[in-house]
Amino acid sequence: MPQTTLFRSEEMSLIQLYIPSEIAQPTVAELGELGLIQFRDLNPDVNAFQRAFVGEIRRYDEMERHLRFFETQITKSDIPVRPLTGINARVRNAQEVDDLEDKIREHERRISQMNSSYETLQKRYLELTEARHVLKETAVYFEEAVSRQDNIRHSFDEPSAPLLDQDVEQGGGGGNVGGGESQPMTLGFVTGVITRSKMQTFERILWRALRGNLYLNYAEIDEPITDPETDEVLEKNVFIIFAHGKEILNKIRKISESLGATLYPVDDSSDKRQEHYREVNARIDDLNSVLQNTNNARRAELLSIADDLTSWITLIKKEKAIYHTMNLFNYDANRKCLIAEGWCPTNDINPIQQALRTATEESGSTVPTILHELRTSKEPPTYHRVNKFTSGFQEIVDAYGVARYREVNPGLFTIITFPFLFAVMFGDFGHGIMVTLFALYLVIFEKKLANGKSKGEIFEMFFGGRYIILLMGLFSIYTGLIYNDIFSRAMHLAPSGWQLVEDPSKPDKLIGQQTGVYAIGVDPAWHGAENFLLFTNSYKMKMSIILGVIQMSFGIFLSIFNYVHFKKTLSIWAEFIPQILFMQCIFGYLCFTIIYKWSIPWYEPDASGNPRVSPPGLLNLLIYMFLQPGHVDKENELYSGQGTVQLALLGVAVICIPWMLFTKPLILRREYKKIRAQGYHNPQADVTRISTDENNEHGGAVVAEEMHEEEEFDFGEVMIHQVIHTIEFCLGCISNTASYLRLWALSLAHAQLSTVLYDMTLKSTIHPKGVLGVILLIITALLWFILTVGILLLMEGLSAFLHALRLHWVEFNNKFYEGSGRKFIPFSFKHIFKDSDDD
Repeated sequence: MPQTTLFRSEEMSLIQLYIPSEIAQPTVAELGELGLIQFRDLNPDVNAFQRAFVGEIRRYDEMERHLRFFETQITKSDIPVRPLTGINARVRNAQEVDDLEDKIREHERRISQMNSSYETLQKRYLELTEARHVLKETAVYFEEAVSRQDNIRHSFDEPSAPLLDQDVEQGGGGGNVGGGESQPMTLGFVTGVITRSKMQTFERILWRALRGNLYLNYAEIDEPITDPETDEVLEKNVFIIFAHGKEILNKIRKISESLGATLYPVDDSSDKRQEHYREVNARIDDLNSVLQNTNNARRAELLSIADDLTSWITLIKKEKAIYHTMNLFNYDANRKCLIAEGWCPTNDINPIQQALRTATEESGSTVPTILHELRTSKEPPTYHRVNKFTSGFQEIVDAYGVARYREVNPGLFTIITFPFLFAVMFGDFGHGIMVTLFALYLVIFEKKLANGKSKGEIFEMFFGGRYIILLMGLFSIYTGLIYNDIFSRAMHLAPSGWQLVEDPSKPDKLIGQQTGVYAIGVDPAWHGAENFLLFTNSYKMKMSIILGVIQMSFGIFLSIFNYVHFKKTLSIWAEFIPQILFMQCIFGYLCFTIIYKWSIPWYEPDASGNPRVSPPGLLNLLIYMFLQPGHVDKENELYSGQGTVQLALLGVAVICIPWMLFTKPLILRREYKKIRAQGYHNPQADVTRISTDENNEHGGAVVAEEMHEEEEFDFGEVMIHQVIHTIEFCLGCISNTASYLRLWALSLAHAQLSTVLYDMTLKSTIHPKGVLGVILLIITALLWFILTVGILLLMEGLSAFLHALRLHWVEFNNKFYEGSGRKFIPFSFKHIFKDSDDD
C-alpha cells in the first residue's frame, strides 16, 4: 500500500462502479458520508434540464423554498431553532419523503393563511388606531374653530382672498373684505393621518395650491404605529383642515391622497363623535383579542416547525446532492444499473468497498455494487491528506496554485519556513509572547469557538489560521531572543561581553572593550550604543542574504525529486546541475565571504602582531568580481588567492548559461530525428487507450480515453521556451536574492517603530512620582498597549505576513513548483453542509 505523506499528493485511482438501480440512492448516500470519491460527469453533452433526475431535483428545490419561508418566519418571530442532534440526518425512503413533502406543504398552507389573516387584522387595527387618534385630537380643533368664527372672512365675492383674517404666510394681520361686517358662515373640513416626515411638504403644497383659503392644524401621534406590510415603525401626525366650498375640499382630498395620507370621516355633531369614539375603542379591544389569539396560534405552529426545521434542511440538502450526483452517472438499461466513474485515493479503496457492502446490506438487496479500477492515462486530481494543523499551511500553497499530481508539495516545508521568515521580520520577544497567547486562546478553546456563533469574517480568518499564528508567535519569541529585543528594550539574561573604558585619546569619552562573548543573541551592551543602528543594519542585511540563498538553493535541490519521479533524466543534468552551479558560484560564494568576514577579528593584530587592514566591502567585492575577473585590489582582498578562486567561479557561472540554454533543446532535437529515422511520424502522440474489465462476470466495461495528440516537435518553439526559462532563472537569481532584503528592511522597521512608540508614551512616565505620576503612567501604559496591538501586532504583523507569503510564492516556489494541477473535490456531505453554512 502506498505511504501517505505530505511530501507528495496521494496516489489516486480511477474506479468504475456498477450500482443496481434499486439501491442507487442509499449507495450514493453512503459514499457521500464517506467523502472519498470525486465523480466524473459521464454525460457532458446532456443539458442540465434533460438529465434523468431533474424532476426529483425540482421537487426538492420547491421543498427548500418552503423551508426558507419557514426560516424567515421563525427568525422574524425570534424563535430558537433546535440544533441537529448528530452529524447528519439519515436518508429517507420514497414513502417517508412523500409524507414529509405533504407535511411541509400543510405547514406552509397554514402559516400562509394565518399570515394573511394576521396582516388583514393588522391593517384593520391600524385603521381603527388612526381613526381613534383622529377623533381624539380633532375634538380640540372643532372647539377652537367654533371660537374663531368671528375671525373668518367672507370670500364668496373674491375666492382668492385669504380665508382667515390672519395671513399665516406673511405673518401679518388683514382687514375685512369690502369694509362690511363679518357674517358667520359654515365651514367644511377634511381630517386624516399623514406620515410626519411629509407634514411640512403637505402644508406648503396646500397653502400654495389653495392660496391661503384654509385653516390647518395638526398634532403628533405619540403612539408608535407599525406598518403591517413592511413591519416598519412609522411616526404619523393627525391633521384637520377647515375650508369652504366643495371644490376646495375635493382639491384638499386629492392632494392628501397623493401624498399618502389616509382620510377618515368625522361627524359634525359632538355627540356623534363621542359615540363613534367609544365604538372605535370597543372594536380595538375586540381586535386586540383576535390578534393575540392569531399570533399565539401562528407562534405555536412555528414552534412545532422549529423543532424539526434543521433536520428537514439537512435531509433535503442531502437528497438534492444525491440526485445531482446521480445525474453524472450513465444508465445501463440491459443491466438495470447505474454506471459511475470517479477518482479516489488508492489507499481508501478498501473503505469504499466496505461502504458499498454496508449500503447493500442495509437496503436488503441481493445484487451488490461492483467496483473495479481502470487503467488510464488521464492526469488525476491532486489530493493532500491534511489535518487541522497542516490544513492552514496547505491553503497558503494552494492559493498560489494546486500542485500537479505527485509533484513535490511545498506545504510540507512551509510549516517551518513560513513562520520562521515571518519571525525574522517580526522578531520581538514581547510581541511574540502576545501573539502566542492569542493563538493559544484560539487553540485551547477551538471546539467552543468552532461550535459557537459566527463572530465575523475577520475573526473566522484568524481562527482558521490559529496554528499558523501559534508558530509565528513561537518563532518570534526565538528571533526576539536572538535580537535581544523585548518591546524595544534589551534583556540582560547573562553577563555582558563588553565593558566601558576610557578612550586613551579622549579621556572624557568612554569606549567599549570586549571581555567575552554573550551567551545567546545580541549583547545588550549594543543597545544605546552610538553605532547600534550600523551594527544591526549590517548584521540583519547579511543574514537576510544568507537565509535567502539557502532557501532558494533548497528549492533548486527539490527539483531533483520532481525530475526523478516524472522520469525526466535529461532535466537533471541539463537544468538542475547548471542551475545549482550558477547559484552557488555567485551567491553561494557571496554567502561564503559573509561568513568568512564574520570569522575574522579585523580590529585585532594578526598572528605576526601587525595591524590588519580594514575589512573589504562585500558589495564592491562582488561588483569587481565581474568588472575585473581574476584581479583583486588591496582594499577588496579578503584572503590570499582570491582572484584565482573568483575567476574560476565566474568561468563556471558563464559556462552554465549556454549549458542551460542549448543542451536540452539540442538533445531533444537529436532524439526526435533518431525516432523519425525509424519511421515514426509523430513520436510524441498519445494513442487512444481502451481499458476493459474482461474478468468481470457482469460484462466488460469499455472506457475510451480522450485522444490527446501533441503537436509535431518544433525546435524553434522549444528553443524559445528554453531561452525564456534561462533568462528568467539567471535574472531571477539576482532579483530574488535582492528580494530577500525585505527580511532586513521589515525587521529594522519593526524595531525602530517599537522604539519610537516606547519613547513617545512610556519613557517619560516609567518612573512615576506621586499620585499624578501613577495616573499618567496608567494612561500612557494603556495608550502604549492600544498602539502596540493596533500598529505593531496587527498592521506590522499583517505586513510581515504578506512579505513572507511573497517570498514563498515567488522566490521559493518558482525554483521547483509548477502548481498547474486541479484540486481533488470529493462528493462529501460534510463539505456540502460546510459550504452552505459559510454562505
